[in-house]
Amino acid sequence: MVSTPPTLLMLFDDGDAGPSTGLVHREKSDAVNEEAHATSVPPHAPPQTLWLLDNFNIEDSYDRDAGPSTGPVHRERSDAVNEEAHATSIPPHAPPQTLWLLDNFNIEDSYDRDAGPSTSPIDREASHEVNEDAHATSAPPHVMVSPLQNRRPFDQFNNQPYDASAGPSTGPGKRGRGRPKGSKNGSRKPKKPKAYDNNSNDASAGTSSGLGKRRCGRPKGLKNRSRKPKKPKADDPNSKMVISCPDFDSRITEAERESGNQEIVDSILMRFDAVRRRLCQLNYRKDKILTASTNCMNLGVRTNMTRRIGPIPGVQVGDIFYYWCEMCLVGLHRNTAGGIDSLLAKESGVDGPAATSVVTSGKYDNETEDLETLIYSGHGGKPCDQVLQRGNRALEASVRRRNEVRVIRGELYNNEKVYIYDGLYLVSDCWQVTGKSGFKEYRFKLLRKPDQPPGYAIWKLVENLRNHELIDPRQGFILGDLSFGEEGLRVPLVNEVDEEDKTIPDDFDYIRSQCYSGMMNDVNVDSQSLVQSYIHQNCTCILKNCGQLPYHNNILVCRKPLIYECGGSCPTRMVETGLKLHLEVFKTSNCGWGLRSWDPIRAGTFICEFAGVSKTKEEVEEDDDYLFDTSRINHSFRWNYEPELLCEDACEQVSEDANLPTQVLISAKEKGNVGRFMNHNCWPNVFWQPIEYDDNNGHIYVRIGLFAMKHIPPMTELTYDYGISCVEKTGEDEVIYKGKKICLCGSVKCRGSFG
Repeated sequence: MVSTPPTLLMLFDDGDAGPSTGLVHREKSDAVNEEAHATSVPPHAPPQTLWLLDNFNIEDSYDRDAGPSTGPVHRERSDAVNEEAHATSIPPHAPPQTLWLLDNFNIEDSYDRDAGPSTSPIDREASHEVNEDAHATSAPPHVMVSPLQNRRPFDQFNNQPYDASAGPSTGPGKRGRGRPKGSKNGSRKPKKPKAYDNNSNDASAGTSSGLGKRRCGRPKGLKNRSRKPKKPKADDPNSKMVISCPDFDSRITEAERESGNQEIVDSILMRFDAVRRRLCQLNYRKDKILTASTNCMNLGVRTNMTRRIGPIPGVQVGDIFYYWCEMCLVGLHRNTAGGIDSLLAKESGVDGPAATSVVTSGKYDNETEDLETLIYSGHGGKPCDQVLQRGNRALEASVRRRNEVRVIRGELYNNEKVYIYDGLYLVSDCWQVTGKSGFKEYRFKLLRKPDQPPGYAIWKLVENLRNHELIDPRQGFILGDLSFGEEGLRVPLVNEVDEEDKTIPDDFDYIRSQCYSGMMNDVNVDSQSLVQSYIHQNCTCILKNCGQLPYHNNILVCRKPLIYECGGSCPTRMVETGLKLHLEVFKTSNCGWGLRSWDPIRAGTFICEFAGVSKTKEEVEEDDDYLFDTSRINHSFRWNYEPELLCEDACEQVSEDANLPTQVLISAKEKGNVGRFMNHNCWPNVFWQPIEYDDNNGHIYVRIGLFAMKHIPPMTELTYDYGISCVEKTGEDEVIYKGKKICLCGSVKCRGSFG
């Protein structure tokens, strides 16, 4: 019988090999193994069809017991049938045996028809189900099923000789390299198999012993079985991150968001810091700075979003920032991570990029000691050479363009970073050097433009003053310590307006705290409605402060109608501790003596108490210029955090207006401290906060604490709003406030009078 090899894979019986010997040839392509072609095929050994199924989930069975005239049962994923296989003539004595090859590497089955008539079949199924009909049918002589071993092809295996003496069915099955054509992941390269284990082929297994099982690699989908799957993040009920709030009013117009002014800039910085302080008070465990800045940006509390070259509206030379994100919120430096900010070519309006601002942070080998020159190190490198791209390319382009670049210098103060805006510079030169790391780095020379207010120069001046307190090299020096040792830090007195004038202020007695002159204010506030969450030892002031400390790291968190402090070791005790800042009294150009600080002051910092003699209305003198009066009307402003910026209910907002049941009058004309030298301003940088003080002896006093309203640079005059006492109505809705004295503050919000 002449048989043409079909295009499908075929199983041949070698009649000369004996009744129980057979070779299984498995090929990936349509080409037929030449060795199979050379084998003589007698008439009683017709070709057996080998079916290849792509879907490894199909369970296949052959009805062996249906009788000699029953054909094979074929279960396929598609309806297509191999016509050539069906056309093959099958004599009655040789029913076709079907070998199913599945893509599933775990199951490969074959029959050994010549194992003998008394051998029971071994069935291997993909599932546990058994074809009951096949078992119920009277079976002809059974055939032996010999499992084929699934092995990856490699040269050592293919070239290994077949040992015919090992048994009738133990020969290794030849298989082609790789996956069958059209397999699911045919594009992937086969993994290199492990070395072949000769011991896996047990020759003594008997007639049905095949090649030993061998691991086939990692099953599909088990690549990272050892890793635990990540659980989806559930909404954290304690999270303070705000994505949107439709009802929130940012109080900033679209035009102001693109280009701001000083009032907008000050407001944004105060609002951001208020949120940060609140998160600190709540002991928020996540990144407080990131949460506060993200919430402000998401809800539109930002300004100067338009990128620009040159000065930023509302930001003054010498302004200080305690956090990098503060510079981003006001548009001074938009790059949230890098020290070089730049404009792209399309943004700069000309060909090529341009640098807009640089920040020295101490991470690179910058030379920053010179007041008028900055040697700036490029970004990148470590551990490789810096390349001329991004920020470096923008700075190099600014050498040719001669455009202005804003410079912000980072300095350490009390182990925390402070950023000082030092004005506009020009990039004059660019070159490469070998840095301390051993790699090439870019250097850029920036020169400060003339006729600008001092910024970094003031910082270096006060740094020198703080480090050499006993030596004051400045001109106009009058007195080393105006407190005459009453304060822990000396209070210098200088007159730089008229260096020849060595006159000291009017004669007064310096006192550290308020003197009551035999009179006490009994201010009682009902605390039954306050929530008790924590009591420090035997202290009840935390209970009176709504169960929360009013300060965090010596910084006031919120303004309140009244803050409660007690003596002893109470953690809320702030006013009684005295001066913590290096303050000096200086001569102003038109407002007499004034007060300023050598230290940078963070918003919420306690500056000093307004100390003096507590008086009644009858005791107050008409010409007392050093009188503090809580009944005066002050310029209203919002300083506390906004609940909407922290996912809190707006109804829980704390009132900021002082609500004292008794008028408090304090005169510092005869006795006082540095607070008596703090001048009035209609747009101040300091505010006053009433504080109830209990001396633990049954006496309760009301004291006035002066706190920083915003970040205050060194050597900036400290001022607060004195308020006005006269009100005139010119209409139903129009009110004119008039003070007793003419105001000379010169601010854009000046009312024209005060007192």
